[in-house]
Amino acid sequence: MLYWHWLTLGLLLILAELFIPSFTIFWFGLGALLVGGLLLLLGELALNWQIFIWAIASCLFTFLWFRFFKPRMTDRTKAGLSREAIIGESGQVIHPPEEGRRGTVRFAKPLLGSDEWPFICEQTVAIGDRVFVKDVSGNTLIVERRS
Repeated sequence: MLYWHWLTLGLLLILAELFIPSFTIFWFGLGALLVGGLLLLLGELALNWQIFIWAIASCLFTFLWFRFFKPRMTDRTKAGLSREAIIGESGQVIHPPEEGRRGTVRFAKPLLGSDEWPFICEQTVAIGDRVFVKDVSGNTLIVERRS
């Protein structure tokens, strides 16, 4: 097979990923592109070596994706989870509540898609105080300050 055969196969496999979204065909296409690139640089390579390199590269790309890269891309926010998932979370007051106005609390990790939330609190709180979520009322958190 010539280098352009492998490049064409690689592109077709990558394009097939658009219609069969498993995100594994992509890596076999990338392996074919790698073999095509090697053939372009080296000139000639026996067919059995081409297929061997394609199979090993494809498996290696697939393994690396699922083992190392995909786990790092998971969404670690709690967006879309129930309110019980955020009860007990800790944040820091950045604007204390004032008469007729809710306060604002900031969390280190976004909760339900946002890192800043309006809150109400029964105790008096100041900027920089650490508060914990007790409940959720609409889009407002009910928090408490713990000593």
